[in-house]
Amino acid sequence: MAEAGTGFLEQLKSYIVSSWTCLWTVWFFIVLFLVYILRVPLKINDNWSTVSMFLNTLTPKFYVALTGTSSLISGLILIFEWWYFRKYGTSFIEQVSVSHLRPLLGGVDNNSSNNSNSSNGDSDSNRQSVSECKVWRNPLNLFRGAEYNRYTWVTGREPLTYYDMNLSAQDHQTFFTCDSDHLRPADAIMQKAWRERNPQARISAAHEALEINECATAYILLAEEEATTIAEAEKLFKQALKAGDGCYRRSQQLQHHGSQYEAQHRRDTNVLVYIKRRLAMCARRLGRTREAVKMMRDLMKEFPLLSMFNIHENLLEALLELQAYADVQAVLAKYDDISLPKSATICYTAALLKARAVSDKFSPEAASRRGLSTAEMNAVEAIHRAVEFNPHVPKYLLEMKSLILPPEHILKRGDSEAIAYAFFHLAHWKRVEGALNLLHCTWEGTFRMIPYPLEKGHLFYPYPICTETADRELLPSFHEVSVYPKKELPFFILFTAGLCSFTAMLALLTHQFPELMGVFAKAMIDIFCSAELRDWNCESIFTSVEDELEIPPALQFQHFQN
Repeated sequence: MAEAGTGFLEQLKSYIVSSWTCLWTVWFFIVLFLVYILRVPLKINDNWSTVSMFLNTLTPKFYVALTGTSSLISGLILIFEWWYFRKYGTSFIEQVSVSHLRPLLGGVDNNSSNNSNSSNGDSDSNRQSVSECKVWRNPLNLFRGAEYNRYTWVTGREPLTYYDMNLSAQDHQTFFTCDSDHLRPADAIMQKAWRERNPQARISAAHEALEINECATAYILLAEEEATTIAEAEKLFKQALKAGDGCYRRSQQLQHHGSQYEAQHRRDTNVLVYIKRRLAMCARRLGRTREAVKMMRDLMKEFPLLSMFNIHENLLEALLELQAYADVQAVLAKYDDISLPKSATICYTAALLKARAVSDKFSPEAASRRGLSTAEMNAVEAIHRAVEFNPHVPKYLLEMKSLILPPEHILKRGDSEAIAYAFFHLAHWKRVEGALNLLHCTWEGTFRMIPYPLEKGHLFYPYPICTETADRELLPSFHEVSVYPKKELPFFILFTAGLCSFTAMLALLTHQFPELMGVFAKAMIDIFCSAELRDWNCESIFTSVEDELEIPPALQFQHFQN
């Protein structure tokens, strides 16, 4: 009985909510009908006549003030709407209407009403959306002390957002800590240090840990945040390698003695891989590119299963610097696989190699006359494939948008990934003669192949709709986030712009031509007066004339008929 009663109440509630709009319409017509019935007792005609006479006596100065004030108010609304749209990507008025006014007017929350029916059907799409908008560690991220902090010292701007640094703190706690750290004093201190928000507190904790023991993670923190040059960071990483290698060998012998030792060995493995990868990046920054390539190859052979660091992207960038294009092609053949996740580095490097074969002789005029050759067609298709994966990259490669320092985390297919790729690979595209010219001539053709990027894709999944929000969190506020597909201006911005322009024009015309605009305003007021009001005015005027002339009653009726 209780379930039946609950079901009846739910049905009744849903029926009332669905019929709310109809009730509002009925109520509106009832009010109009009552106003029409009570028009005589309420003296609506007299009041309307008074209002009409008041409007007819207004001077042009009033209309100038009215239109000027309206233009000012609508202009302020327009400025606020434009600012809110540029900052948050949506209209403030539309957001308030949907969030607050729609429930009051009978809007139904589809998420709550259809939760039980659509939970199974939406699970796959939700899982896909989460995977598409997953934030990844930037494999080419810079050093905080030696690079990010130097940028802050020079420009006074913070290149990293709080959200980005918070993600890095979570990564450090995941990679560099384990449950048994409280058994070792130095590791216990570092476990707290990775959670500190203040950089100076983290550095002090690392020095405190080194006073107790040779702690690899303490050297990592100092190399990342305290070292002011790449050479200093490399020196600290070498000390970390010495300490981390000893811990790794000891834990490797004990990893099968229990879950606690296995977790410690996993942590020591992550620490060792991180140190070797950063040492290779230090060698690359200091110009020892061949040494960096050797270190990366050895690291990939020693730990082939640790793909979460994406070391192959570091290797691709170093090989391109050496112009070892055959080796680059060999790496791409291994990682540019349909079963593996893609990245801008893989897609655009593949396009660069194919463009390199034809770009030095490519000419748009000649191609339009004779058509594209097979090699040129392959290069264009590779560029289209890369642009479909990440449409933000070409503007940075073609220097149509200014570059900033890449963040520590990126969103694949987003603006943050485009910045990270172009920051390191723009020089490689410039080194290949004609590659940027070929990209400039062909990259926009991709959008003709996918006219509805959010609904369907050509070679990849449809473009995710969450990239703009995530990129605004990852990138600093002084950077203008690239948005794809380009959003149309909301209706209320266009409406307020039109209203502001129209009222400003009326104010200007009224100020310049007061008499003409006064006549125009009175004519518009007369047009909008109802026919009933005009008849009532004529009848009242005729009655007053008869009273003044004292026409006999018999002639009044005859005159009224005429």
